[in-house]
Amino acid sequence: MKRLILTTILGVIAPVLFARDNTQSTKAKPDTAKKKDVLILGYGEGSPVLDFHKMRVTLTPHVAPYPTFSFGIVISRLDLGLTTLIDHNSFTLRPQNEFLSYHSWKSTNAGFDVFQVGERFSDNFRVYLAVGFDWTNLRLNQNVAILPNEPSLTYVLSGLTLSKNRFTSSYLRLPLSFDFRTKANTYGHRFHFVFGPDAGFLITASVKQISTEDGTQKTNNTYNYANFRYGAFTRVGYGKWGVFAKYYFNDMFANSPDQDGLKNFSFGVTLGF
Repeated sequence: MKRLILTTILGVIAPVLFARDNTQSTKAKPDTAKKKDVLILGYGEGSPVLDFHKMRVTLTPHVAPYPTFSFGIVISRLDLGLTTLIDHNSFTLRPQNEFLSYHSWKSTNAGFDVFQVGERFSDNFRVYLAVGFDWTNLRLNQNVAILPNEPSLTYVLSGLTLSKNRFTSSYLRLPLSFDFRTKANTYGHRFHFVFGPDAGFLITASVKQISTEDGTQKTNNTYNYANFRYGAFTRVGYGKWGVFAKYYFNDMFANSPDQDGLKNFSFGVTLGF
């Protein structure tokens, strides 16, 4: 009788124990499957991480405490775009400035930064001051020769047959940037929203003319460009690419009453944030 009772108890308990053990074994498999094999391809913040399980590359998170100070040489914020003149809040030049009429699609602005110093306050916000160079090229329509070393901006009509008449200024630029960026996505890309004041010091200016009579002629001078200019800029982009716009508040030319109220506005694409 005892043997029959024992056999019955074992017959009931054994399947239950087996089922429980089998359930635990089954539940353990997904945990094992979730383990990831990763390889860090680099060192520090921004190092790419190769995830063998999902076969994709992500970026390591920033682990240093904020704020963080940084400075150094850079080649960044490469701007390439178009430039336009604004005469007393109008895109139409007044009669005294018509000698500066230009080809809209051949008048350009270019620049880039070579040094910066700044502070990052969080993963999403930083402030930095940069130093760089900026060029504005006006492709003039008319056959005029702008004269160097004059008290004010002066021109004469040219007797040459000009195929190119380019009026250029180059400045040392000092933009102060307030950079807001979103959280990095899976591929490490972010949206950037940057704005701030921009100042510049004149380096030089030039007139380059190409004619059938004299070939290529280039003259460097200040041509009454403002020695110091100030304005504002903005940049919006995703990843490394974006767009920019720059506007300068003071007049383009100094000691030139006829050009009072003549200002410069530029816009285009930018590479590097």
